[in-house]
Amino acid sequence: MYAIVEINGQQFKAEAGKKLFVQHIQNAESGATVEFDKVLLVDKDGNIVVGAPIVEGAKIVCQVVSPLVKGDKVLVFHKKRRKGYRKLNGHRQQFTELTITEVVA
Repeated sequence: MYAIVEINGQQFKAEAGKKLFVQHIQNAESGATVEFDKVLLVDKDGNIVVGAPIVEGAKIVCQVVSPLVKGDKVLVFHKKRRKGYRKLNGHRQQFTELTITEVVA
């Protein structure tokens, strides 16, 4: 059984026991339980229910493993040729690590 859920504007495939790295959730604490009810699709043993726009009564229950995880560093390099202009910036996105405990449909 799996579900497609929208978390902070992004869609994820959620299955019980799976780990997710979602965009940083502000007030999340380690070990806390978080529920997401914006379920777009549920597949229950081949029986697919598609929401319009969401599936009523379905939700995803997750546990926060780590409230702040930094992603890989992305280097942004700007250059203007023949002008002597070079600029290098780095960025590390912040994520929250979740473990899905159950899919309720």
